Amino acid sequence: MKEIFNEFETDLKDLKPKVREKAIEIASGLLIKKNYTRQDALKEGIRQAEEWFLDLEG
Repeated sequence: MKEIFNEFETDLKDLKPKVREKAIEIASGLLIKKNYTRQDALKEGIRQAEEWFLDLEG
């Protein structure tokens, strides 16, 4: 599903690889389950993935 976010690569480039992959996973789910635009889904995915990573790190 990563290909659908290619135009937003600049939003993803500064993220750690784990966070980037999690953000794409979350954003993809938001597109399927809810009525999000790709940009909004990715923004929310990044926000949730960063939160997830901070929780993971302790």
